[in-house]
Amino acid sequence: MILNSGKLYRIQLQYHIIFWLTYFVFNTFRWGSYFNDYAYSLKTNLLGFPIHMALCYLNILILMPNLIYRKKYLLYVLSILSAIFIMVVVKFNMTYLLITHNVWPEGPETIDKLTLNYTIDMMMGELYVMTFVTAIKITFDFLREQKRVTDLEKSQLETELLFLKSQISPHFFFNTLNNIYSLAVEKSDKTPKIVLKLSELMRYMLYDTKNKKQSLENEILCIQNYLDLERIRNGERLEVKMSVSGDIHDKEISPIILLTFIENAFKHGVNKNTGKVTIDISFKVKENFLHFTISNPTPEITVHKDNFNKSSGIGIENVKKRLELGYNKNDYKLSFKNKKNIFVVKLVIKVS
Repeated sequence: MILNSGKLYRIQLQYHIIFWLTYFVFNTFRWGSYFNDYAYSLKTNLLGFPIHMALCYLNILILMPNLIYRKKYLLYVLSILSAIFIMVVVKFNMTYLLITHNVWPEGPETIDKLTLNYTIDMMMGELYVMTFVTAIKITFDFLREQKRVTDLEKSQLETELLFLKSQISPHFFFNTLNNIYSLAVEKSDKTPKIVLKLSELMRYMLYDTKNKKQSLENEILCIQNYLDLERIRNGERLEVKMSVSGDIHDKEISPIILLTFIENAFKHGVNKNTGKVTIDISFKVKENFLHFTISNPTPEITVHKDNFNKSSGIGIENVKKRLELGYNKNDYKLSFKNKKNIFVVKLVIKVS
């Protein structure tokens, strides 16, 4: 039992009262049945329980925080034994003066003065009560600490996810603005359309991706806007094959996860190749999982160098980290394959 500042595991006053009343009633009936004298049991418990309570709260509120938690173990043992001994002396004298001269009716002998056997027996009894209450305190301390650690880890994960998410937008917009700049220099008629598409993407990425999850429909719509932007920029040399199958309604996914793969496909499969380029994209929902596949030609200038996964920069590594932080291991599977100069990304991810 402990009064503390933790909201979840703080034991309020009424529960302290309920605990001690329940314990008092149980003990009164227990010893009343043993002595066949409930009046005597009531009197002795009325005298003994304030002593129990004083020792318990002295231990958990003063001695443990100031001695145990500061590793002053020897001083703690001496203090607790001294406190119990003093309380036993008080209990003996109060019982003798206020209730009966036979202060130890359950003992092996009738005594009218403090003896070693009585002192040891009573101290063991007090230790039993204190141990029971201290075990409750330690349990709640443990639960509170676990809750604090869990909340801290959750907060750290959320902060890291927000940081990773914040990295994506500047990265994406930086690449797109470079494309607009190139077209503007060329005084291309495509520039206004690209700016309009970019504004739609910016609106989505800045305002609609703040939540942990976004609807799969909105994510696919965002990707379609991005593809429209790339079609305008690349013209006839670009062919995009995109298919959507299965029920995409009422499905949710972490925002901008898929767009990163799309962007990297264009960065490495389109921008670093000449001539006509084909990008294949597939969205297939089976039960509660999305099977996402995207394939693109490998860069002509790096076909024989490091694979796409190693050269993709911030994008892919960012997605990997977000998947690790935002999903359980069994909720997704990410794989890469490079075959015959075609790079393929496959992601199976839970979307329910």
